[in-house]
Amino acid sequence: MRQTSAAIVVRDYRPEDVDALMDLFRTAVLQVARRDYTEAQVRAWAGRMDREHWLKRLAAKPTFIAEVSGQIAGFSDLEPDGHIDMLFVHADHQGRGVAAALFDHILARAKAAGLGRLYTEASLTARPFFERRGFTLIAAQDVPVAGEVLRNFRMELAL
Repeated sequence: MRQTSAAIVVRDYRPEDVDALMDLFRTAVLQVARRDYTEAQVRAWAGRMDREHWLKRLAAKPTFIAEVSGQIAGFSDLEPDGHIDMLFVHADHQGRGVAAALFDHILARAKAAGLGRLYTEASLTARPFFERRGFTLIAAQDVPVAGEVLRNFRMELAL
């Protein structure tokens, strides 16, 4: 894994981050997930971009931003029951420890909250990341998204 020369800083989400996160999500899906999904699948996945929906979604749970040199490089969240709904890293920051920094932050928060497990629905692209962190596979599932079907994996980590 390559390391960045700049430190990765993880901070809480602010509503003014929403546009940058929407762009990061779309770029990550279209550029990074493309290696594991078809063109039609990534277009369907990235096509759901309603700003009001995103504002509500991000405000509904603790969401964390990873910055490198003051630029948003990734984001994730942690629901009160231990669910990680989103963990995305910008295409330009892949393999530089951004996802690991976000996950370490989530893990510390989960332990501080006394959670017994973390769980997620990992994409084909994200599954190896979660496996390296000790998550186990519960089940593969096929999820319909805008006329396409995307495979993901329900996974969990006992804390």
